[in-house]
Amino acid sequence: MTADAIASEFAQYVTESPTAFHAAAAARDRLVAAGFTELSELDAWPTAPGAYVVVRDGAVIAWRLPTGATATTPFRILGAHTDSPTFRVKPNPAVRTLGWEQLNVEVYGGALLSTWFDRDLRIAGRVVDADGSVRLVSTGAVARIPNLAIHLDRGVNDGKEIDRQRHTIPIVGVGGDVGGTDVLGWLRDQVGDEAVSWDLFLADTQAPARIGLAGEFLASGRMDNLTSVHAGLRGVVEAPSDGDHIPVFAAFDHEEIGSSTPSGAGGPFLEDVLGRVQEGLGATRSDAARAFRASWLLSSDAGHLVHPNQPEKHDPTNRPRPGGGPLLKISANQRYMTEAKGEAVFAAACDQAGVEYQPFVNVNTIAGGSTIGPIAATRLGIPTIDIGVGLLSMHSVRELVHVDDLAALHGAVAAFLAG
Repeated sequence: MTADAIASEFAQYVTESPTAFHAAAAARDRLVAAGFTELSELDAWPTAPGAYVVVRDGAVIAWRLPTGATATTPFRILGAHTDSPTFRVKPNPAVRTLGWEQLNVEVYGGALLSTWFDRDLRIAGRVVDADGSVRLVSTGAVARIPNLAIHLDRGVNDGKEIDRQRHTIPIVGVGGDVGGTDVLGWLRDQVGDEAVSWDLFLADTQAPARIGLAGEFLASGRMDNLTSVHAGLRGVVEAPSDGDHIPVFAAFDHEEIGSSTPSGAGGPFLEDVLGRVQEGLGATRSDAARAFRASWLLSSDAGHLVHPNQPEKHDPTNRPRPGGGPLLKISANQRYMTEAKGEAVFAAACDQAGVEYQPFVNVNTIAGGSTIGPIAATRLGIPTIDIGVGLLSMHSVRELVHVDDLAALHGAVAAFLAG
C-alpha cells in the first residue's frame, strides 16, 4: 500500500476508536473480516492450523498457527497498547455550579492537560446491562473544558499550574435556576435504561487531518499508540500461514497507567494465550521454555522526533527527523529493551521492507518514558526489541506524524512478523 492509502486507512481506524474498548473491537472486526476466527476465553480452543483472535476488555490478541507448527515452534510477537491519556467519568458525576451543568472526571494517564482545553469533546466507552451483556457507546460533541479568558488572568501566558480537580471539569450544559438537563438523566438516556454500570471517558471529536505544505503530516488524537496497533493489525493479516514461527499481534490496555491489570502487559493475558497455543501443540514445560528463548517480541510504542523549538531536550548525536523511518529505542537503564542482538533482528526486518530506521535515546538529563517492552519481557523472558513511530506533541489531545514514517512502520512490522 502507498503511504497515502495507509494514512487514510489509519485515520479511519482512529475515528472508530475513541477508547481502548472501541480500538479492540474495531481490530477484532477487521481481523474477522480478514478470515480470523474469534475465540472465547471460556471455551476450549481449536488446535488446528488457522488464524484466531481473542478480545479481553480493551485488549486484543491475534495469531496465525501455521501448518507444521510443533511444540517448540517460536513466536514472533508485535506488542502495542490501545489506551491513551484522557479523562474518565467518575461515579456520581453530576456537578452544578452557578448555572452550569458539569461532569466530574478523573485524569487518566499522563495527559498534556493544557491541550484538552477548549476542545469539542464526546463521551465514549462501554456499558454493562443487567443481563451481563456489554455494549460500546459514543456520543457526539457534548463537553468542553473551558479556558479562563486572558482578561481575567493576565499572567496566564507566563505559565500557570493546572489544578487537576478544579480546572479540568468540563461543562456539558446549563442547569439550576435557568433550567436545563440533568447530567445523570442525560447519561441514562445515552446508555439506555437497561445499563447498570459503565466505563466512560472523554474523547476529542476532531477528525484526523493531513496538514503541511505538501500534506506530508497527519494530525490526529491517539496516535500514541494506535499507530502501532494499526501496524500490528495489518502485519498479522499479511503474515504467512506456512512459516517456521507463529506470528502474534498483541495490543494491551492500561499502558498509560502502568500495565498492571488483567488486560495490561503486566497481566497474564499474553502468557495465557501463548500457553494455550503451546498446550494445543502438546508442549511440555521444557518445550515451552525452548520456544520462548527462540522467540522475539517487538514492542512498538510511539517515540519522540526532535522538537525544532527545543532541541536541547534531545540527545545531541541521535536526533530522529520526520520522514527518516521508525525509531529503534535504546536505554542503558533498560527503560527500552533493545540490545545488539535485537537491533540486528530489527535491521534485517527494515532491510527486507526497504525502509530505514533511526536510533533513539534520551538525553541524560531526562529519564523519558518507558513501554510495555520491559514489562512483558520480565513476565515472559522472551527477547525483546523496542521500536515505534516518531511523533511530535506526544500525549497531547492531538499529535503529529509524518505519513512516510507511518508507512515505514507498517513495512518494518510486516517484515518482522513474516520472519
